[in-house]
Amino acid sequence: MSILDQFRLDGKVALVTGCKHGIGRSMAVGLAEAGADIVGVSLTLEESGSEIEKEVNALARNFKGYKCDFGDRQALYNFISRVKSDNPVIDILVNNAGIVLRKPAVEHPDEYWDKIIEINLTSHFILTREIGKDMLARGSGKVIFTASMITFQGGILIPSYAASKAGIGQLTKAFANEWAGQGVNVNAIAPGYIVTRNTEELRKDPVRNRSILERIPAGRWGEPDDLKGAVVFLASAASNYINGAILNVDGGWLSR
Repeated sequence: MSILDQFRLDGKVALVTGCKHGIGRSMAVGLAEAGADIVGVSLTLEESGSEIEKEVNALARNFKGYKCDFGDRQALYNFISRVKSDNPVIDILVNNAGIVLRKPAVEHPDEYWDKIIEINLTSHFILTREIGKDMLARGSGKVIFTASMITFQGGILIPSYAASKAGIGQLTKAFANEWAGQGVNVNAIAPGYIVTRNTEELRKDPVRNRSILERIPAGRWGEPDDLKGAVVFLASAASNYINGAILNVDGGWLSR
């Protein structure tokens, strides 16, 4: 197989969480552009007729949409049962869904902590464990977590988010250590400052926006489409000997 053919995802099915907007939507489209059919889930995703469905269908790929609140444990288990029944083979799992809530640590309420840890970390552990069982039985699969620069840094005003994303980094390695020898690759992507709804507050703050841009060697905020190449690579045969890695897509932020 030629190197370019190794990046093709024809005949593969990818489950992408948090696919309605931003990074997740671009990842889903990138995987479809590489040939994969998409199973998408988000908190407010229309199960039929969504914009992401239209975008994937325009690429001559299939799309199946689901709505699920990853902060509701029982709803998550119900979703897992349904998605596995509807899609017996899921080749690629992209754990991207997540939220951020900002308050100083001394004011950061239990409710913020519980909600963010449940959505950003616990739900992805459960989903990976349950989808991963079938990957292990087949002896093949790709799992990709969305980590963050905050996997490596503490951030400001986001202690619960920082804890959740640090946990994602370690969870990536823990799964990889157990599954690499069984044909399942588990890796993560750490986006930098990307133009999404989660960063809108930062971009509207002239002081924070300027300080962020001054530190990014690339000199600009990232766009969701900047994540397409990384997710296709980690979902493809081109990354078959990569396990437990966290790929930074940050314009050079962490190099400073």
